Amino acid sequence: MDRAPGEIRLSTATGRWVILTTVLGSSMALLDSTVVNVALPRIGEDLNADMAVLQWTVNAYTLTLAGLILLGGSLGDRYGRRKIFIFGVIWFAIGSLLCGLAPNDILLVAARALQGVGAALLTPGSLSLIQASFHPDDRARAVGLWSGFGGVGAAVGPFLGGWLVDGPGWRWVFLINVPLAALCVPVALRHVPESRDPQAHGRFDVLGAVLGAAALALITYGLIAPQVWAGVAGVVVGIAFVLVERSRPDPMLPPSIFASRQFTAANLVTVCVYAAFAGFFFLTALQLQVVAGYSALGAGTALLPTTILMLLFSARSGELGERIGPRIPLTVGPLLCAGAMLLMLRVGEDASYVRDVLPAMLVMGLGMVTLVAPLTATVLSSVETARAGLASGINNAAARAAGLLAVAALPLLAGMGPEAYRSAEQFGETFRRAMPMCAGVLVLGAMIAWTTVRRPAPADVLARARPQCRVNCGVSAPPLEQAEEGAAGSAGP
Repeated sequence: MDRAPGEIRLSTATGRWVILTTVLGSSMALLDSTVVNVALPRIGEDLNADMAVLQWTVNAYTLTLAGLILLGGSLGDRYGRRKIFIFGVIWFAIGSLLCGLAPNDILLVAARALQGVGAALLTPGSLSLIQASFHPDDRARAVGLWSGFGGVGAAVGPFLGGWLVDGPGWRWVFLINVPLAALCVPVALRHVPESRDPQAHGRFDVLGAVLGAAALALITYGLIAPQVWAGVAGVVVGIAFVLVERSRPDPMLPPSIFASRQFTAANLVTVCVYAAFAGFFFLTALQLQVVAGYSALGAGTALLPTTILMLLFSARSGELGERIGPRIPLTVGPLLCAGAMLLMLRVGEDASYVRDVLPAMLVMGLGMVTLVAPLTATVLSSVETARAGLASGINNAAARAAGLLAVAALPLLAGMGPEAYRSAEQFGETFRRAMPMCAGVLVLGAMIAWTTVRRPAPADVLARARPQCRVNCGVSAPPLEQAEEGAAGSAGP
């Protein structure tokens, strides 16, 4: 059995096992960031929880994932990608088991935070394991298979979540991860070779990770509670995070990377669009069930057109963006998504799926297809190839942090009370206030793209990194790219 790093061939049984375990691992984390939305009404009913608990059920996971994902990539490079990947899968499975068994809302939220830590450890490792394991001649095809199968999982995720909620119950949205992990871990131990980055050096920026996560946690708590003191404290800790990153020799978030105006502009667009996406999918899953009367399965199925369009056309969108440049896709995509959110204003009690819901989902899907792949390509092309993994990790973390804050802030801005989701009339009224807010954030993102994003010079395009993941179906964050094997750098410093 050939298990030497960089020598596995895709046609061998070992190659197929490597694809299987990396797809299983990454899919668990990807699914849990999306399918939980359709389970929220049932979770609230079963645990007698208010709106704040539903927000924390989503945000506790996103908080630890966003705060630690850069550190997770660094740990894999230093101590072994397979080791950290397996550790992350086991941690994620334990967190999932605790979620599924949680007797009350406090333990559920705590377990979701543990899940996020596991996701931060395993997510960066799945693609880097493929790059390090496969022979260079097979690497692109292996990444394509991993990306494609992961896209299929993301596309069917909301449907699967709805089926589980209406069938065995919402707890199985979490418990299903346990048998998946039980399959993933032994396969990884037997078939995936260990690999490290020989150029990984320096100290881990644990202080930076703690300050960044603490700032997000305090601001999130301040918005959900709401508590002004927590928001102010979060801003102060955030300033301390910036100062620490500027002073450390090996920061988790090197300020120098923002010297690229294109990189900074792309991240501003990312913050706008993924904040709007997080707010949209969080509230739409509730609107379809609380107001329109859909079952969890019906709500999950209603979201399928968006992810299916991304599955089918995201690769072609990336090719189009390479031909015409990123400025038009990054402007038109957010505007299409803003239009979709305004179309959702038609969805009320007894809404017709074909007449009211489907048009919004199709326009949303077209907007995301237009936007996501060119956005990733712009991020990667704006930095040196050696920093591509770091740039992608920062972009992914920025998207998740934006979604975290949006889910915290939007109910407050829309005037949703603690019991709003229990009343169709009250929730529908606040939903109609929230959708224009999300659309406005997308319009802001389009304006930033139009005024700041420029097409790289041909020489720069050839010299800079390009996306390896051609299929992009995630709605919570852009795909997490890694520096190609042999380049200096990875997902962390």
